[in-house]
Amino acid sequence: MKEWTLEERYRVLNDAEEIRDLHERIKKSVYRQKFHVQPVTGLSSDPNGFVFHEGKWHLFYQWTPWGAVHGLKYWYHVTSKDLVHWTNEGIGLKPDSFYDNKGVHSGSAISADGQLYFFYTGNHRDENWVRTPYTCAAKLSADGKPQKLPEPLFGPRDDYSEHQRDPKVVYRPENNTYYILIGAQTLDEKGTVLVYRSQNLLEGWVFAGQLNVPGYEAFGGMWECPYIVNISGKDVLIFSPQYTTLPGRASSTNHNVYLIGHMDYDTLTFTPESDYQYLDFGFDFYAAQGAANVNDPDKAILISWIGLPDNHYPTEPEEWEGSMTLPRELRLSGNRLIQTPVEGISTLRKNEIPAEGKLPEYGEMEATFTGTDTDLVLYTKADGSGGFSIHYDSDKKELTVDRTGMDKHFNENVGEVLSVPLPDVLKKLQIFIDRCSVEIFINDGEATFTSHIYPTEAEHNYTITNYNSLKIWQYEASVEDSFVV
Repeated sequence: MKEWTLEERYRVLNDAEEIRDLHERIKKSVYRQKFHVQPVTGLSSDPNGFVFHEGKWHLFYQWTPWGAVHGLKYWYHVTSKDLVHWTNEGIGLKPDSFYDNKGVHSGSAISADGQLYFFYTGNHRDENWVRTPYTCAAKLSADGKPQKLPEPLFGPRDDYSEHQRDPKVVYRPENNTYYILIGAQTLDEKGTVLVYRSQNLLEGWVFAGQLNVPGYEAFGGMWECPYIVNISGKDVLIFSPQYTTLPGRASSTNHNVYLIGHMDYDTLTFTPESDYQYLDFGFDFYAAQGAANVNDPDKAILISWIGLPDNHYPTEPEEWEGSMTLPRELRLSGNRLIQTPVEGISTLRKNEIPAEGKLPEYGEMEATFTGTDTDLVLYTKADGSGGFSIHYDSDKKELTVDRTGMDKHFNENVGEVLSVPLPDVLKKLQIFIDRCSVEIFINDGEATFTSHIYPTEAEHNYTITNYNSLKIWQYEASVEDSFVV
């Protein structure tokens, strides 16, 4: 594994030609995705600025151009008309001001009055490497590029730690007020959310206070990427608690969870109606962001990074790493979120292939089950050995995913076996297979499981037991792997 110096990690990209050869090498990788957004070079991490504006979906991702390393971050821009086919648009925001001299970090976007606005964390460091996070803004200009405001909207508060980041803008029509949610950490290292408000997107922001979430005053050491959305009359708080282990999550200290309840913007209190739940049960799912301007009171649209902070993956030697999940539609059913692949993904079905034990290179599997104990093992060798095991225990109503049988192991220190408790018997699995990822939707979205996976040439078979039906489709590619910077 390459050892990166500070100078290499924070090198400024001055010209696209500096990374053209890197892209040419990377695009030959057998693990380049075919229907998931991925970095043009280097590292992609958190999704940013996810928004619908004037007939088009805009998505940005955290991007380090030089390799699979967290360093000087840019926002890279992709667009889509249908949330299925994605086009590379090049750099959206670059670290070129005093306030973001060491990175344009995570944030959000919103469309209002025919204009598109962006909000991000400017990562400033001084000569002693002391960090100051600024909340900054930009506006889409006529040339299709965001233009930054010359000054930040506001700086950090000194009564919290330096961890203040990931602004998410929420509009409340009841009082014609915008709110910015900031992921934060208290001075005694507890995770929280800071709330700012204004009636104007680019000025007048004042600190409203700290979000109060009864029962969660000491839940994790930092809350990243906070997001509040109303679905079918109930509020949902989604966030990523760090620096803590949680039940059923092995040794991982980075998670994505949600609470269903009621948000009182007058008292800044989110009152949960039940305990927290995992947004995704998989090994590699983090920093989920909801799209702005969905304009449907009964659903939200969400996308996430397939990856985790501080983890390492087998494509690092190839100098790239990371993908986005498929966009997901979120709806409420009782006291839980139901997540389904975005409408339109089935248009990628190229042809149905026989269920003869061979996996497509990239595509979809749909299996229904009898409700008894079941085993579906993906990426076995030809003799049925090894593989990515999905076992259902009907007595426990529990699905267990085990990737210890794969040839390529990674992040073993945080666990290779995880389980998913189900509210009902297993009836259906819908599985999306790309070249280095697996996304499992269980019982039409009652639960989901996302994992990176790096099969070798010999690992392209599967076995299945105790099932009713099985369908498999080869997919068409839907993401560009073009060099646009």
